[in-house]
Amino acid sequence: MYDISKSTYAIAKRYGLEVYPSKKPFKKIDVYSDDKYIASVGDIRYKDYHMYLRERGKAYAQERARLFYIRHKKDTLNERLAKLLLW
Repeated sequence: MYDISKSTYAIAKRYGLEVYPSKKPFKKIDVYSDDKYIASVGDIRYKDYHMYLRERGKAYAQERARLFYIRHKKDTLNERLAKLLLW
């Protein structure tokens, strides 16, 4: 099970979203708005900004985030939520 960071909770709250550990296999978080399910984002098999920040520091986490943004250029709802909440 994915351990949702305090930063992710804070960001979600700022945008009027709620996040919970995902019920779907291989997903990190389920995103809700007004108690309505929106999407499941993040793959538990891969690390995100908050994980890199804890393990390797800010500079490394920022470099990984930069590379993530290069790889993920689609503008789908799931990608926007992942960028907002996980990166």
